[in-house]
Amino acid sequence: MTEQREQRPDEQAPEQEATAGMDPDEAMQAAAGEGAEAEAGAGTPEPEAPDPAELHMLLEDARAKADQTHDQLLRTRAEMENMKRRQAKELENAHKFALEGFVKELLLVRDSLELGHAAAQEADANVSKLREGTELTLKQLGDVMSKFGVERIHPEGEPFNPEYHQAMSIQPRSDLPPNTVTAVIQSGYVLNGRLVRPALVMVSQQA
Repeated sequence: MTEQREQRPDEQAPEQEATAGMDPDEAMQAAAGEGAEAEAGAGTPEPEAPDPAELHMLLEDARAKADQTHDQLLRTRAEMENMKRRQAKELENAHKFALEGFVKELLLVRDSLELGHAAAQEADANVSKLREGTELTLKQLGDVMSKFGVERIHPEGEPFNPEYHQAMSIQPRSDLPPNTVTAVIQSGYVLNGRLVRPALVMVSQQA
């Protein structure tokens, strides 16, 4: 018969060493926890290997979406470039032909001037009619200029305004207050309120 060796107190099993010093309830809970961990470790399934066919389909789908996005980006970029070119062309035309309406109106004035000049070349030209025609042409020109925001500055008898008038000489006058425009040498003009040319004037001073 095989002899059985008695287990000495210092050769206790690891489980017994771990639970040594615990009361019975704590020892039972510790044993139950170790068993649950062992069962959980044994029951964890290994991850399945991905299906190559499924991966290929996902890759093809991603490529198709990327190609579609790239095409949309190219179309959008092309549309933006076309829009930019159209706007640049419209702006160029706006600058180039901004005076088209003014020129059309001005041509009517030129026609009147040419008619008056032709009438003045005749041997029996009527000076009175020529003067009348010239006055009508000047009025026509003034109407055209006013239509497009050009206003005449003719400040005779008005107080001198350095913003719109340029004094060419000073006249001692006792019949007028100082700094009054006594005569206009050359009319000035403004375009929509902005000074284009100041009026050249003579100004009074105290005599």
